[in-house]
Amino acid sequence: MNPTSRRSDSLILRNVRLPGGDGALTSGPVLHDVHLVDGRVASLAPAGPGARRGGAAGADSLDADGRFLIPGLWDHHVHFTQWVIARRRLDLAATTSAAEVLQLVRGALSSDPALAVEGSEQAGSGVVGYGFRDGLWPDLPSLSSLDEATGSVPVGLISGDLHCMWLNTALQTRLGVSTDASGLLREADSFAVMDQLQDPAALTPEIYRQTAQAAAKRGVVGIVEFENADNISQWPLRTAAGVDSLRVEVSVWPDRLQSALLAGISTGDALDERGLVTMGPLKVISDGSLNTRTAWCWDPYPEVDRLHPHSCGMQTVPMDELQDVMRQARDGGIAAAIHAIGDRANSAVLDAFEALAMPGVIEHAQLLRWEDIPRFARLGLTASVQPEHAMDDRDVADAYWAGRTDRAFPLDALTRAGVPLRLGSDAPVAPLDPWVAIAAAVSRSRDGRDAWHPEQRLDPATALAAATRGGTAKGSHQVSEGDAADLVLVETDPLADPQAVGLREMGVSATLLGGRLTYDGIS
Repeated sequence: MNPTSRRSDSLILRNVRLPGGDGALTSGPVLHDVHLVDGRVASLAPAGPGARRGGAAGADSLDADGRFLIPGLWDHHVHFTQWVIARRRLDLAATTSAAEVLQLVRGALSSDPALAVEGSEQAGSGVVGYGFRDGLWPDLPSLSSLDEATGSVPVGLISGDLHCMWLNTALQTRLGVSTDASGLLREADSFAVMDQLQDPAALTPEIYRQTAQAAAKRGVVGIVEFENADNISQWPLRTAAGVDSLRVEVSVWPDRLQSALLAGISTGDALDERGLVTMGPLKVISDGSLNTRTAWCWDPYPEVDRLHPHSCGMQTVPMDELQDVMRQARDGGIAAAIHAIGDRANSAVLDAFEALAMPGVIEHAQLLRWEDIPRFARLGLTASVQPEHAMDDRDVADAYWAGRTDRAFPLDALTRAGVPLRLGSDAPVAPLDPWVAIAAAVSRSRDGRDAWHPEQRLDPATALAAATRGGTAKGSHQVSEGDAADLVLVETDPLADPQAVGLREMGVSATLLGGRLTYDGIS
């Protein structure tokens, strides 16, 4: 069935179950009918002949057949265009050495020899790969080895954390950049190159629509967009062109902040006619990342890091400049979401929020000093975290943050301190799939491995709540009368799986946005 074929003004979800046993309405064998009117939950009552209908005459209905109803899921940290593009680039995620990367690149070139044939339509178009993680490689990336493998074909390879690139001489020459003997660019230098590797003509509304629908198929109703782009202008154009299966809260980066302020745009403002796109926060990156060894830490990286020039990582913006741009945003009614991964970066960003008496969000919060955790709560800050990164980074963290990993990704400690949590993926760094994040938060494990610092696991209800619009606010994991009809029907009770055995592959049966089916796997 076409998901948009059902009416959005009135719909009854019949025979649903509610997860968990919290609240007046219990789970188990009790079935409920949920009446959706004008994009909200009008009534939620036990099913049966005497069920309260609340004006349901003439409404369409969908039989959930005992499936579980939960609030719609949000991914609170996405680079959507990078997610769209990464799915179409040479996949380097499984590589474990520079040699393996070079082997994949050679294979890509040999499978498409026209790339290297002078005068062909594809000549000079080059190869872009994504997903390598070099933190634990037994060999070192080098410009000479990449040039030997690629010759005159421009090749750029993007790291899995998006904070580093490996470029050959042909691409450096084309773009007018240069590296040292490693062939690597990091942080701002790397970001500038990534922006030039996009092909705007290939980024059609249809590609965005397909990607958004794939997210809806996993129960996603909304994203927080942190793409370094003109999100304020571009996303309303996309929704008008039919990319309408997600709500999108857009960010603005410092180089576009003044334009937003001059336009009088504030956080929370609707930016499109359908109300799908709203203004979100200012986004600033204060340090680097763990895999690129640029996360700004109080303690130096160990001697095993044979390549990196920054012993303690690096701050990517001076703290006085960070406070200045945050102040401008605050005074213009725009919230702030500041990237901080290393413990020193988190300390400095907490200082900035405190100096400005400004609430907001710290993105990532991967390594924290114990004394800084209660500061989040005291300052009214939210921690936007990506639990799957802990699974990707556990080995590299053990190598480069040895002796500190008990306070890496400290999700339970933050929760116990009263800090609101929001879960995200940082897609494409991790998949745009909230069930992956929920499972990682609950289990701290993947691929059959023992749990990594299991003392920092979240319980399923807290993890599920953190993946909703309300975050870990009380009751966010439950559906209640009066809620927006952004809802998901799932096959099993997500709160009945404390070991997260099936959460990662949770079966999603239907997703509704404002009462409108954006994914229908039932009919």
